[in-house]
Amino acid sequence: MEKSAMPIVNARLHEKRYQIFISSTYSDLLEERRAVMDAILDLKCFPSGMEMFPAVDMEQFEYIKQIIDESDYYVLLLAGRYGSTAPDGISYTEKEYDYARSRNIPVTALVYRDIEQLPQGKCEKSEENQRKLLAFRRKVMEGRLCTFWDSADNLKYELSRSLKAAFDQYPRNGWIRNIDQRADTTDSDL
Repeated sequence: MEKSAMPIVNARLHEKRYQIFISSTYSDLLEERRAVMDAILDLKCFPSGMEMFPAVDMEQFEYIKQIIDESDYYVLLLAGRYGSTAPDGISYTEKEYDYARSRNIPVTALVYRDIEQLPQGKCEKSEENQRKLLAFRRKVMEGRLCTFWDSADNLKYELSRSLKAAFDQYPRNGWIRNIDQRADTTDSDL
């Protein structure tokens, strides 16, 4: 049988993949960030967040903005801490959120259901940061749909569900694997 002159197209090679920026406080949400990364990887997408940042000769927030600009979607994971602040007194998490919104990057906001139920070690200690956190939560939840979570397992499920909806409602450029396939390539060669 003669081989076709048309290349064999493997549909998996044309699946769109997205880069998704993960924003949150860090040390208090290690387990939760892992669950978020797992959910993103399960969706065959690329997670991007502070765990992957290299040491570069660039101001921290300028580098963060560059990575957000390269991302298709933005995930905010918000719990009981406001986070470390920039010189202007605004947390890096809030600055990232504001920047993603200003760039019209679709935001999926995952907000801890009841911060009163969090262990003290995962909550803000200073009254000023507690106030800033509550104001930030209000800003995130005002006029938009948010997903609430209360465990890492619940978070993974809710994020997966929310991102699938975002992919359908707000399609982005994403990434498509670029392979030069020849007519004699078969699925088993891949």
